[in-house]
Order: sequence, then structure tokens, then C-alpha cells
Amino acid sequence: MTDAAASVDAHNIERLIEAFAALSEPGEGVTRLGYSALERQAHDLFASEMAGLGLKAAVDAAGNTIAELSPASASGARAIGTGSHLDSVPSGGRFDGIAGVCAAIETARVVVESGSAIRRPWRFVVFAAEEGARFGQACTGSRVIAGLTGAGDLDAFHDKDGVSLRQAMAEVGLDPAGCASAVWDPDEWHAFVELHIEQGNVLESSGTPIGVVESISGSSRLLVTLTGTASHTGGTPMHLRRDALAAAAECVLAGERLAKDREHHGTRVTVGRLDVHPGSITTIPGEVVFSVDVRDLDSQRQRSTARELLARFEGIAAERGVGIRSEVIGDTSPVILPTWVADAIAGAAVAEGLGYRMMSSGASHDAQQISRVTSTGMIFVPSKDGLSHVPEEWTSSQELAEGTRVLVRTLSALDAEEDRR
Repeated sequence: MTDAAASVDAHNIERLIEAFAALSEPGEGVTRLGYSALERQAHDLFASEMAGLGLKAAVDAAGNTIAELSPASASGARAIGTGSHLDSVPSGGRFDGIAGVCAAIETARVVVESGSAIRRPWRFVVFAAEEGARFGQACTGSRVIAGLTGAGDLDAFHDKDGVSLRQAMAEVGLDPAGCASAVWDPDEWHAFVELHIEQGNVLESSGTPIGVVESISGSSRLLVTLTGTASHTGGTPMHLRRDALAAAAECVLAGERLAKDREHHGTRVTVGRLDVHPGSITTIPGEVVFSVDVRDLDSQRQRSTARELLARFEGIAAERGVGIRSEVIGDTSPVILPTWVADAIAGAAVAEGLGYRMMSSGASHDAQQISRVTSTGMIFVPSKDGLSHVPEEWTSSQELAEGTRVLVRTLSALDAEEDRR
């Protein structure tokens, strides 16, 4: 298997990155939303790459695509796996999620072409709809796999055009009613490892090529609607206004102040979407709908922060005479990843002669959901200038190749282990 790691080809990874980047809506960066035709085309490209290696890929009811490399002789050993996602945020980058899929494809290639003997099934996975950009809920495909989202939950989520998650899945040929069939059996699994770009600048600024993830932040997501009175900007005196946007602006700043106080070190509060109605330059905003994303490594503080924010928003609304409605549209707990998988990743980095550092992830990932099914680890590779979810997102093919070599060695080490019961 050592020879397999040495065969990782940076040029092939670059080819794959470019091929997936070409599957995008017109415009700047990459736009390939969850449960869109473009996302399914990207999954088809993954399946084609697997087929070229002699592996057959299957699509489950939730849209996750899975290919398996089986050992020459049945050993009864549990499976190991790797992979990530292929959907993007609007006008995003070409590496978020895609890097992990390309690393999975390259891992399959070098293991198959080297003829390396394996004792466990190796599964290569592309999760559907990891980004929460379209429906508010992140990691839908992996949440279905982990049994955290079922068929009965799909009507609760809608995109900006009012399309439900269930409808969107059906429109691309999936079977939302059959989500239960996609749930993984923990007894089939030994471990799962996801390679991902860091989406921050810790690795780049410290000159460290590999990050070994110890923990992943949780996320509580809110959707808040403020309702005032739309009226003429010239005819309505300032003291008689019920301006929904002015109230929303105060809410945004309240969230920033809360996250920056001394009791919330490590908490992140973000308003990433704000829709103003009617949206006319000469009309006072009568309604504003905005999202709030609360992230933290402390589960209790994550939820208490969300509750405190809603209390502050309600106070602002009351003071300004505007109505307020709120709903929780997503809630994921932080996770601590098992030390023994992290140790395998660190050992693989050392074997490759690469420096590494233990670190936390502020972003959510499919690995976070899969940790409910099996022991999970994550490999981070550097992000240039720490940028992600933007067209400028960048990781060099050499850095991706280094991460992939660590991935191959990690899976090899996990393959050789005895099952942990």
C-alpha cells in the first residue's frame, strides 16, 4: 500500500477539479446547488470515473452515490470509507467538498492500479446536498444516512422559490419516500475519513501542510421574520415609522455584540441572508426575513446563544413596534472525533514526511453526521488566504496530492487493524 500512496498524481487531481468546476451555472465561481440537475451531473461524473476503474456506483434514495472496492476474498471485516460532497453555495469555489471527492477518486485509482491487497471493503462516497445554501439545512444526504433526517422531515424545508426538499429530490429522479432504505448499518462500518480544505488560514499561516481534525463545531440556524409597515419614504415622518429593516439592522449588530463578549469566546454568529420587501428605493421596508447561523464547539453555549439572540430580537422588535416570527431551520451538535482515527491520520502524515497540527473545524461537514454511524476522522489541507465559499477559494494540486497521500496511508492503516467492537 506504501507504493499506492507514492503513485498519487497531482495532475490527475487537477484534471478532476477542473472537470467538476465546469459543471456550474453561468456566472462567477461555481454554482451547483443541492438537488439540482447540475449536482446530479456531477454525481454522474463521479460514477463514470469509478466505472473506469471497474467499480460500480449506486445511488441511494437520498441521492448519495457510493462505489465499493471489495477485497479479493471475503474476510467479514467491516468497511472503511472516504468521500465528501459535490454541491456548492451560490458563486462558490471549486474546492469545498470537491477536493475530498477528487481525493477519493484518486485513492481508488492508485489502489486499483497498484493491485494492492485489501482486507476490508473500501467505500467511496459522494454525499448529496451538504451545503445548507438552498434549503437551510446542511448535510441533508449524510443526515439521511445517519438517520437524523427522514422522509417525514422533507416538507419542512423550502428554497427561496418555495420548492420543498421533498419536491426537489423527486424532480431530479430520487425517491424521497424511501429515505429509510439509505440509512447505514453501524455494524457494517469500521471507520470513515473525509479530506477537506481547511476554509481558514491556520495551516497556511503556520506553514503546516496537514491538519488533523479533533472536533467539529455545531450549528443552530434560525430564520427570523420582522414585519413593520411599508409606506412612502417622503410622506412618513421618522417618528411614525415601523421600519422592518432598521429593526433587522439592530438585530444583526446585537448578534455581533453577543458573539464578541467575554462569555462567548469561540462563538460565531452570522447573518448571511437578508431579504427586504418590497425592495423599493422609495418605500420603507415593511418586511425583512433574515437567517442567523450560530456556531460553537460548546453544545450548551451554542443553544443558549441562540435562545439569548431570539430574546434580544424580540426586545428590539417590541421597542420598534414591529412584529416578529422565528423558527429553527437547522440544529446540529458539535462532535469530538475519536482519538484513534486522528492518531492514524497523524501517523500517516509522519510517514509521508509532512508536518501536521491538531485542530478544530469551525465549519460543518458530512463527517460530523457520519460520526453518528461510525468512527470518523478528517484531514485538512491548506486554503489560500483562508478563503472559502467564494470564487477565490484555492488549494494547489500539490497540496491536494499531499493530503491524498496521507488519506491513502490512513485508510491502509485502518484496513490492517482488527475490528473494534
